[in-house]
Amino acid sequence: MMMHTMTDITQKRRKVSLVIPAYNEGRGLLRLREALQPLMDNNMRLTDDGREVGVYDYEVVIVNDGSRDDTLEVLRGLHAADDRFCYVSLSRNFGKEAAMLAGLDYATGDCAVILDADLQHPVDAIPRMIAEWEAGYDDVYGRRATRGRESWLRKRMSLAYYRLLQSASTIDVLPNVGDFRLLDRRCIDAVRSLRETQRYSKGLFAWIGYRKKDVEFLTADRAEGMSSFSYMRLFNLAVEGITSHSTAPLRIASVLGFITAFASFLYLIFTVVRTLIYGDPVAGYPTLISVILLLGGLQLCAIGIVGEYIGRIFMETKRRPVYIADIYNDRKI
Repeated sequence: MMMHTMTDITQKRRKVSLVIPAYNEGRGLLRLREALQPLMDNNMRLTDDGREVGVYDYEVVIVNDGSRDDTLEVLRGLHAADDRFCYVSLSRNFGKEAAMLAGLDYATGDCAVILDADLQHPVDAIPRMIAEWEAGYDDVYGRRATRGRESWLRKRMSLAYYRLLQSASTIDVLPNVGDFRLLDRRCIDAVRSLRETQRYSKGLFAWIGYRKKDVEFLTADRAEGMSSFSYMRLFNLAVEGITSHSTAPLRIASVLGFITAFASFLYLIFTVVRTLIYGDPVAGYPTLISVILLLGGLQLCAIGIVGEYIGRIFMETKRRPVYIADIYNDRKI
């Protein structure tokens, strides 16, 4: 039996996986490869603060999330030209959250860096993340110094959402922090063990804990195309984030119901006493209609909040897989 010496073990290079969800990104994948090539060839070992990182083996795991353009054909070409570019093609569009989990499921590295295919996450920030990982941090997340070419309204709504989520949640959900991050293998395995279908990855990354460190970066403009995240999709993501990691909306509905009931009771006593003392008639039709509409609106809001949670319970009880993979590196699954 061949024994490995200590020198063999220390010389073994660790692997870094780059996990990239892609939806209709066929036009930008070749530019992405060009941007990643210096990193993968270990020609980007110096960070902007002068630190030098080690030499690593790299793999790129690109998840085709049911794209309708030529993304799959481009991925086949990338893999044929360089087998370090791997790809997973899902059977349909399951959403970015599911695509990220698929990428982590197929990543074989000692750590994984999650980044977008549109190059808004700068490749030159990855060596700094690796340097912090080498320093002992398990979850090195990118913090936006700017939010790029977003509209004033979108920026304000995003910041307000993060403040609301932070106040409602029991975990530390960091503002101006997205999915761009490096995860140690321990973090990867922890996230993979969370197979809930109603996913909000930013909350899951915070929930698993481990040693965290931020790396600030400047958000670049998209290399190709337009963002597929409309205001409605962002609103749905916000609702997902709040309801996935907090029961505060249910508590708020209960408190509003109690306050409304108490105020109505006081107004009832006031009306009865005023009628007994002064003989004034009970408030007429406009007042009655206003009170009924107010109470009806509050009740519908409360029912809607409860319905959001019941809907998530319903989806989880089905125990469906988070995603279905169709192809992995030209092989049908």
